Amino acid sequence: MTQAVRPSIEGHADLVLHGAAGFTGLARWAGPMSVAVREGRIQAVGGEDVLALVGPRTEVVDLRGRMLLPGFVDAHIHAVWGAVEAGRCALADLSGLDEYLAALDRYARSYPDIGWIKGGGWRMSDVPPEGPRAADLDAVVSDRPVFLWSKDAHQGWANSRALALAGIGSSTADPPGGRIGRLADGEPSGALYERAIDLVTAVMPREAHADLVDAVYRAQRELHALGIVAWQDAIVARNHDEGDPADAYLEVERAGGLTARVIGALWWDRTVGREQIDQLVERRARYSSGRLRCSTVKIMQDGIVEARSASVLVPYLDPELPEGQRHGTSFVLSDLLVDALVALDAEDFDVHLHTIGDRAVREALDAIAAARAANGPRDARHQLAHVQLVDPADLQRFAELGVIANIQPYWATRQKLMVEHTMPLLGAPRNTRQYPFGDLWRAGAVLAAGSDWPVSTPDPLTGIHVAVNRMMVPGHRGEGAPPFFPEQALPLEVALRAYTSGAAQALHLGDLGRIEAGVPADLVVLDRDLFETPSDELGLARVEATFVDGVRVYSV
Repeated sequence: MTQAVRPSIEGHADLVLHGAAGFTGLARWAGPMSVAVREGRIQAVGGEDVLALVGPRTEVVDLRGRMLLPGFVDAHIHAVWGAVEAGRCALADLSGLDEYLAALDRYARSYPDIGWIKGGGWRMSDVPPEGPRAADLDAVVSDRPVFLWSKDAHQGWANSRALALAGIGSSTADPPGGRIGRLADGEPSGALYERAIDLVTAVMPREAHADLVDAVYRAQRELHALGIVAWQDAIVARNHDEGDPADAYLEVERAGGLTARVIGALWWDRTVGREQIDQLVERRARYSSGRLRCSTVKIMQDGIVEARSASVLVPYLDPELPEGQRHGTSFVLSDLLVDALVALDAEDFDVHLHTIGDRAVREALDAIAAARAANGPRDARHQLAHVQLVDPADLQRFAELGVIANIQPYWATRQKLMVEHTMPLLGAPRNTRQYPFGDLWRAGAVLAAGSDWPVSTPDPLTGIHVAVNRMMVPGHRGEGAPPFFPEQALPLEVALRAYTSGAAQALHLGDLGRIEAGVPADLVVLDRDLFETPSDELGLARVEATFVDGVRVYSV
């Protein structure tokens, strides 16, 4: 693909990048690519003829065959909490119960004066089969409350002190949409699932606003270093959370410190109905300023397979599950979900639905179809996030309804958790249809990719590697396992689109995610041409520079 040099802005360029292997956000560029930037926008795209725009003050960079592509866009991330968690008792890079407890001991000794010890990153595959136990935490820290989120953020691990402060005992009923893990005698075990986590977080001290502001800056630096120029923070303005990322983003934006473009997904309180719409409209106005726009609403429709809370069409293969729990949990009943989608769509919100199970996917598609029928078609960017299971009968509906598949490719591998916990619950043929990215693409769905950090690494190149190979990146946990149903792999060009133009489309970011004249000069330089890199080495590529509006925000 080539195009003639037709400057969209007159005058000499401020910056010219030339001699690159290029990807436009839509397709691979044929031959060496050159890009001229003026006043924050791409002035021209072409070959060496772009050098005609060089003037006495133009910065000229010869990329010598390195790759130039649009800045990455993360369509589903928890950026603020990713940065916060990194400063807590972090377990994500550890393996096994002994390592977790040793890390807790080190953290507790390092911070003897903090009242609550908080952290996370533990995996189900590293704790006892019946779930984590308060007694193990008590053996390390018993005088202070301890709460540790699971890596998937749908499960919690509390010590006895935290359980007591939350009022959780043998007579405490499971809350709607949640479950308290119990020992044989009925006492709480220390494991908490889904909405039961709220019982503990409700009594935790909120994160200080100043710390959340600092977390925005730290997250932005880390994400720019990975080539990310924009993202959707998938939960903001959640009333009962530990703190409010929306307020932190707004302060950073008003201080002129927000270089990324951020879309915030306002939290839908599933304990109430459409009476919260007015509040969401007010929050959209309050938290939309400059580079920050809170124009999406996040609805949690189900949980996760491993906790048996993903909503599925065919029962889980777990004979010990009570009859009423064998299909998982739809957190919002179908009639209420339709009512919510119709009302939100009428207010021009884009709706972002967490849908892991195939029943949750179908319920979400049905609700979007109802909204379209009630309100008429519009330029909506409704998204189904995660889509681990999609019934074959529903694949075509994504394109028919204009619904975007918001995918997290990094999860589609044969890791220990998948092999030992997920696959036995699903069985054939559902296992072969997990994370059906290939089927969705072939059915015409728009794919937008994200990381769900801190659930998994925010590095887009690792996600691209897994999307193409359905295998883990060398050096990551789970490397060396066979491909995870490779028929669902994506071509490299399609995976790159999902992290650039596809994600930008999902977030209503206009022309972001593309390299063409007139669009914002949000660009990333890689150390190699991915199209000339062996597919099993894609995840080893590194970002050398990131530009936002033509300004270098990261370089090696």
